[in-house]
Amino acid sequence: MLKTKKFDVIDYLKTEEDIKEYLEVVLEEKDYTYLPVALADIARARKAMTTAAKAAGVTRTNLYQSLSEEGRPAFDTVAKVAHSLGYKITLVPMT
Repeated sequence: MLKTKKFDVIDYLKTEEDIKEYLEVVLEEKDYTYLPVALADIARARKAMTTAAKAAGVTRTNLYQSLSEEGRPAFDTVAKVAHSLGYKITLVPMT
């Protein structure tokens, strides 16, 4: 019997360049519901989910739920998690 392993993107987020490219692809898709999931992936890849949860003021379990594909986190949560991972959310005019 052929054994397979479930795909997990964090297996491919080994370097900061990998993470940067991943975020660029997520944002280029313009389906911003994936941004919280991507931030969760990055936190997991960096083993920083507990730190991100503390920054967002929620439990680790709640953060996992909030940043899942079914979750609908508040913008404040997304911004705090992004900040805890070393990112800032910036709006710039479209040209």
